[in-house]
Amino acid sequence: MDIDLPEVRAEVEAAFARYEAALVGNDVAVLEALFHDAPTTLRYGAGENLYGMDEIRAFRRGRSPAGLARRLDRTVITTYGRDCATASTLFHRDNAPGKVGRQMQTWIRFPEGWRVVAASVSVIDA
Repeated sequence: MDIDLPEVRAEVEAAFARYEAALVGNDVAVLEALFHDAPTTLRYGAGENLYGMDEIRAFRRGRSPAGLARRLDRTVITTYGRDCATASTLFHRDNAPGKVGRQMQTWIRFPEGWRVVAASVSVIDA
């Protein structure tokens, strides 16, 4: 299996950057578009467990847009073959001193493009 093919990695890096911009800008339409629209898609959040795109969609639409700014650290994107990737990053928010967030995503290439099929977010003491 080919790991980190440059052209595939560049595609996932672009999708991840698009996700990050949408997240901090609370662009719900883009956030929803970047998650695979299926009941098998899941997102474990810092305070919620979301099973299926309907639950993820409801969470995104109900979330406050306040305090979403963050700085990323130690982002690692790894591709496996041409159709699977993981993205892992630490993040820091000014409104959460002494805490570090952790985010992991599994990305799969579908005919419509790269989509997150599983995500996990947690926060720990720095």
